Amino acid sequence: MAKKETKQKILNAAELLFAEQGFSDTSLRQITGDAGVNLASVNYHFGSKKDLIKAVMDRYLATFMPKSDAALLLLLDESTITLHQVFDCFVSPLMQLTAIHRRGPEIFLQLLGRGYIDNQGFLRWFIVNHYGQVLEHFTQAIQKAAPSLSSVDLFWRLHFTLGTVVFTMASSEALRDIAKTDFNEDIDVEGLVRKVIPYLASGVGANPV
Repeated sequence: MAKKETKQKILNAAELLFAEQGFSDTSLRQITGDAGVNLASVNYHFGSKKDLIKAVMDRYLATFMPKSDAALLLLLDESTITLHQVFDCFVSPLMQLTAIHRRGPEIFLQLLGRGYIDNQGFLRWFIVNHYGQVLEHFTQAIQKAAPSLSSVDLFWRLHFTLGTVVFTMASSEALRDIAKTDFNEDIDVEGLVRKVIPYLASGVGANPV
């Protein structure tokens, strides 16, 4: 088996297991079993479980972050912006993750959520260290659209935003089935993402108590 093919098999198996079970509850033995490779292959290509986690995340981040940043920078040039516009910046970059995996948008957001649920501090450090400028531009856009929010309000509301998005995408297939069965509404993943944006914008922009 070619080295590149082996590496891809490991990444493919790892991302699905990490998304479904979490980082902490997924063992390297499970990953190698699903990938059909030996443990030495993981050590050779990635060095450690932490490095494998970072590689899995960066496969998506390397596409998602630069495209999101380009959209945010264009928006920041506008004199006035809305929170709806800020969240819209992420839709196209998110949907382009289907080029990596058919369920790329869902898998990526589940992985992102797992980073917080499993308390993977090194992963947050990795994202901030490599993509801190994008996060800063996102924060600037939020502050420009909702200048009344304090730093602590912003922290909590973005935390709740992530939770909402991760839950929605993790249950996307079930939600779409319910929409079809109960309301005769056909909706794809992008349509689901666009449905949640007004809710997020309203919640983030609500007047502080």
